[in-house]
This record gives sequence, C-alpha cells and structure tokens, in this order.
Amino acid sequence: MQENKEILSIALVQADLHWENVTANLATFEEKLAALPEAVDMIVLPEMFNTGFTMNTALAEPMNLTTTRWMKQIAKQTDALVVGSFAVNEGGSFFNRLLCVRPDGTYAQSDKRHLFTMGEESKHYTAGNARLTVEWRGWKLCPLVCYDLRFPVWSRNQQSDPYDILLYVANWPTRRAHAWSTLLQARAIENQCYVIGVNRIGADENGLEYRGDSAALDYLGEPTALLGSHETEKIVHISKADLAAYRKSFPALPDADDFEIHC
Repeated sequence: MQENKEILSIALVQADLHWENVTANLATFEEKLAALPEAVDMIVLPEMFNTGFTMNTALAEPMNLTTTRWMKQIAKQTDALVVGSFAVNEGGSFFNRLLCVRPDGTYAQSDKRHLFTMGEESKHYTAGNARLTVEWRGWKLCPLVCYDLRFPVWSRNQQSDPYDILLYVANWPTRRAHAWSTLLQARAIENQCYVIGVNRIGADENGLEYRGDSAALDYLGEPTALLGSHETEKIVHISKADLAAYRKSFPALPDADDFEIHC
C-alpha cells in the first residue's frame, strides 16, 4: 500500500541528449540520478529522453525491452515514480509513449495526444486517445507530453476526475521558449494545481536548439524552481496542505464548465 505524503519531493532532470543513442542517454541519466543529494518521491525526465525527438521509428522499442526495463530498474533503486517518454513500436504502429513507472515494476502509460505536425510527427506516430491520471503517495497527477501544453481543453482539471499536479515532459525548442514559459504558467493558474515542466537542453541533428527552462510552478502560477539554460537537476518539495488551503480560499474550479472530450 502506498504511503500518503503531505510533502512530495520531485527531481527535475534537465539534460542534453545524445542523438539517437539509447545506450549513451541511459548511462548519462543513470549517473545524474545516482548523484541526487537526497531521496525523492518522483523523477521526471524529458520527452524521448533515450533518443532525442526523432522521427526515426527504426529506434522505436517494443514494450518491456531496454528502456522500459531501465525505467523499472531506476524506479526500484530510487523507490520513486519515474516519468518520461520514448518511442514505442506496438504491432507495427508507433507511439510517443509516456510511462509512469513505480518501484514495484508496475506502470501506467499515456500516448502523446497532440502530435507536432510541423515536425511531421503525425506522419510517423499515432496519436493517443485517452488522458491519464495517476495516483502516487496520496497525490493525483496528470502527465502529458510537450505539444499537449498548447491545448488547454485536453489538460483541463475537471471535478469528475481532479488532479493535484499537471506534468509535461518536452523537447521544446529555444525559438518558442516564451510560449513554453507562458503556457506553463497559464496551465497552473487555470487548473489551480502544481505544474511541472521538464525540457531538454542542447542541440539535435535537425539543427534545433533547446535551452531548457524547465520549471516547477505552484497553483498561483508562481515559480518554485526555474532551471535556466544549463544541464542540471533540481529537487522541489510541494505541499498538499497549501494546495488544499488555496483551493478552499478561492474555489474557482467548481465554477468551471463541464464538458466531455470525444477523441
């Protein structure tokens, strides 16, 4: 049975990625996680953390092979929920799939809903058709992937299935950095929740530059951590009591529109 945590500790891991090199990326993240100064409840990695944002579906893995097993290993070693996305081959269809892997080896999964048309992602991958919420140590989180950030309906906090944390893993380029920071803030304010956004840094083989700007924001849209443009890891601690008190003092969520999404 999961322990309920009043204060949740989350490690944001902002890193450069080795282009299409699974072995090098997993080794890099393993070193970074081994150096964390304290135990955490959750570890958040970037989108396609094992390859970079590639349309080369030859690198897509079946489930429960190299990257899935690595995430299970890390989750067990750290006693934390490990979150990140990678390319998956499922019966000849390809998905940009996010996993939330628990220390006992079980996991929840969600496929990226909004595929980045301008990068031809929709020509190579299949869009997800269901939003995921995950319960972890007394908290409920809604994990999404990169371009999903631009579509507020998909991430909307509804009374029928409310969450405490909205989480984005990303490969979001420098040229749209202002949108990244602004939209993270907007999602926190409109959904009255904590928002975690983990982006990569560096450059990929397509000539795209990434400056990171990973962040943790509170329910007011105020930053509790800004990682800047350097390769770094940051641990944040968030309070469930503070979130509940704010929602009680300013109960906007019950006034929101009720709706259904048909995929």
